[in-house]
Amino acid sequence: MTERYEAVVVGGGAAGLSAALVLGRARRRTLVVDAGEPRNAPSAHMQGYLSRDGMSPAEFLAAGREEIARYGVELVRDRVVDATRDGDFTVRLAGGGAVLARHLVVATGLKDELPPVPGLAERFGRDVVHCPYCHGWEVRDRATGVLATSALSVHQALMVTQWSKDVRLFLHQVPEAELTDDDRRRLATAGVEVVPGEVAEVLAEDDRLTGVRLTGGAPGRGAVHEREVLYVAPRAVPRNELLVRLGAALRETPFGSYPVTDERGLTSVPGLWAAGNASGFAEQVVNAASRGYRAGAAINGELLFADLDAGAQV
Repeated sequence: MTERYEAVVVGGGAAGLSAALVLGRARRRTLVVDAGEPRNAPSAHMQGYLSRDGMSPAEFLAAGREEIARYGVELVRDRVVDATRDGDFTVRLAGGGAVLARHLVVATGLKDELPPVPGLAERFGRDVVHCPYCHGWEVRDRATGVLATSALSVHQALMVTQWSKDVRLFLHQVPEAELTDDDRRRLATAGVEVVPGEVAEVLAEDDRLTGVRLTGGAPGRGAVHEREVLYVAPRAVPRNELLVRLGAALRETPFGSYPVTDERGLTSVPGLWAAGNASGFAEQVVNAASRGYRAGAAINGELLFADLDAGAQV
C-alpha cells in the first residue's frame, strides 16, 4: 500500500525543516523529501539569524534534521519528479514509488545562475558574493567591485558603500547610456567609480580574488582592476516546476515567477503551500524559517478543523 502522510514537505532547507518541525510537534505524520541542493551551500557561513550568526549552512541543516527526527518526522534523500491531486496529493519520487499527502508544502527554493565570466563561479560564496547583508561585514573596508548584470546593479553598488568606501561599478554588459541622471548623481555622491567595458575574467592568486580583467586589445591584455571582493547579482531561477504542474496561480516579478499565496503560504490550489524562496525571491534564511513555521502551524489548523467537520457529518 502507498504510504499516506498528513503532510509531505518537498525541500529540506530552512523553510521545509521549519514547517516539518512545527508539524512534528503537532503530532502530524510528516515526510520531508530532500534532494540535498541548498542554495547557500557555497557559503562557509550564514549571517543575520539571531543566535545562529556565523553558523555554517551545513551545520544549521544538520541540527534541523536532528530536531525534526525527535518528533517522528521522516526524511528521505530523494527528489520529487511529479505530483498530482485527486483529493490527496500523489507525490512520485525519483527513487521509485509514491506517497500520498493530505497537504503538500513546496519549499524547493531557487537556484542562482551566474554570468558566464571565467573565474567567477569558482569564487562564488567566498570573495565573489551577492548580498551585503549576508557577507558585507566579513568583507568590509576592502577594495570592492560590483559586476553589473542589470540596471538594478546600480542599487547594489550604492548599498555596498555602507560596508566599503572603495567601490567600483563594472558596467560589463549594461550600456553606460542606460544610467539615469539620478543614477549618476547618486553614484558620484557615494564615491562609486563607474567603469565601462566588459569584464573578461575574474583573477585569483593563492586562493584569493585579486581583481578583474576587462576585454580589449590582445587576449589576456585588457586593463586589470585590482579588487579584493566582487559583488554580483545572479539570475534567480525559481524551482517552481511542482507548483506549475499542480496548477498554482503565479505572479510575475523582476526575479521570476512565484506563486500567489495568502499570508500563511497557501497557494490557489487547496492543500498546496509554498514557503521560503519557493514563495518569493527575497527570503533570507531567517525569513524562510519563519515562513515555514507559519505554514506548518496553518496546516495543522486546517487538518484539525477538516477532521472535526468530517466527524460532525458522520
